[in-house]
Amino acid sequence: MHAINKGCDDLPTGSDNTHVIVFANEKGGTGKSTTAVHVAIALAVRGARVACLDLDHRQRTMGRYLDNRTETVRRIGSDLAIPRYRTAHEDFEEAYADLLEGSDFLVIDTPGRDDPYARAAATRADTLVTPMNDSFVDFDLIGQVHPETFKVTRPSFYSELIWDARKARAKADGSTIDWVVLRNRLQHIEARNMRRVSEALDQLAKRVGFRIIPGLGERVIYRELFPSGLTMLDTKEFGGMGLGHVAARQELREMMAGLSLPEPVVPQVA
Repeated sequence: MHAINKGCDDLPTGSDNTHVIVFANEKGGTGKSTTAVHVAIALAVRGARVACLDLDHRQRTMGRYLDNRTETVRRIGSDLAIPRYRTAHEDFEEAYADLLEGSDFLVIDTPGRDDPYARAAATRADTLVTPMNDSFVDFDLIGQVHPETFKVTRPSFYSELIWDARKARAKADGSTIDWVVLRNRLQHIEARNMRRVSEALDQLAKRVGFRIIPGLGERVIYRELFPSGLTMLDTKEFGGMGLGHVAARQELREMMAGLSLPEPVVPQVA
């Protein structure tokens, strides 16, 4: 097994009142940041106090998405929900502590590469989400398969990394990390390949202990929403909704249900 970088596992594990959701995948192009933003906005729309932390200080996709959303609110005077958000790297500990304060949920987006702060974030997670596309190229991140039988031969370095993160978290405060593998972009996958990937995921899930849920499809609408910072929940900003929009909203509802996040406690108005 490969240990989390020395020093990072000694950082505080967070508030009992804040549910930490970490999106982590060392491979790019899996829809990680788009999914993270949609989860954050979905929680905020429910009335939760949500904060977002972007640890990818180079690409900063989550941060730029929320910058765009803030600018849209300023430009059109809308009342769109906007979480508190920061981008951090070396100042991870400070940003993490600041965003935990007063938040029901903290959504952390990590870089698509190995990074010591991404590893540290994994030890904080109550829910750890690993998005992947349905291909053996993406599956190779979490496990290896036999080239002829497609049976799982061993977990990958990344699975071992998450195993270490779970051990570090259990040692720190006795908590468990709910690891969720999110299968994005399913509808354009050839049926036989999808079945083989599904079978391999089921084998590995039993072996290393993660849950599998469907994520967001490959839809142009997600890419088109980025410049305005809108999400599929901002229906009043769309005008008329086509069938693709309706299907995307349903995907989002099903994904949120699959994540099984705690319901936010919304203060009652007297």
